[in-house]
Amino acid sequence: MKPRSSSRKTSFIPRSILRTIEGIKQAFDSQAESQLVEEFRAAQQRTLISIRFLLILIVVLVLVSQLSRHFVISPLVKALWNKEEVVSFLNSSQEERALAELKKFEQAIYFEFRLNKTPKLSTEFLQKKLKKKIISLAKKYKNESFDAVVNVFGDLLSAFTFVTIVVVSKQQLNIIKSLLDDIIYGLSDSAKAFLIILSTDLFVGFHSPYGWQIILEGALKRFGLPENKDFIFLFIATVPVIADTIFKYWIFRYLNHSSPSAVATYHNMNE
Repeated sequence: MKPRSSSRKTSFIPRSILRTIEGIKQAFDSQAESQLVEEFRAAQQRTLISIRFLLILIVVLVLVSQLSRHFVISPLVKALWNKEEVVSFLNSSQEERALAELKKFEQAIYFEFRLNKTPKLSTEFLQKKLKKKIISLAKKYKNESFDAVVNVFGDLLSAFTFVTIVVVSKQQLNIIKSLLDDIIYGLSDSAKAFLIILSTDLFVGFHSPYGWQIILEGALKRFGLPENKDFIFLFIATVPVIADTIFKYWIFRYLNHSSPSAVATYHNMNE
């Protein structure tokens, strides 16, 4: 089944006017009822195809990710990882976090001693506590490094699977795009403006740097990469600005022609 091409083209005439003209033409058409039923069935079929494809895509990606991690990647990495008897830090950020936790634990011991919650603070007692904590930290960061290596290979395999499915399923993707176009352009002007403002404030707005920082730190930690503050700040200073420029160009180039009333509503709500 081929998606409708009209929803993919950008016209210089506002879509609201085109829909009004099309509605008037259909009202005088003798076969309007049969065409309406046929369009409804086609829309229903597009929806079913899109939902089925998205469900299959999600299920396949989840299965590939989980099965490969538990039965292929993890056993291979564990077989190589066990050859190392010492703790392996993948980057300096892990060492800094481990040292900070150890210092915090030592300070907590002195604090509890000051509150008379621990027995007499001797060198032997302190060394025993610190040794126990160091063993716990070693196990923690060894598992974190192991999970990071597994995440790298697992996510690469998931990405390869996703790209393969996308390349093979071009027709289904066109149908999904057509359905999304119909849904988005079928929204009211207020709804379009609300979604635009919500998206821009989340990704390129005033508070977006904090969200980008949390996302980047989590991603770097997930893949065992050093949490370089300079890289994070440089990314935040450039990528949202580029995204904001592209978004404003999209409003000027496409949305102004397809839905000028939505652009006007967006400007009024944004002010």
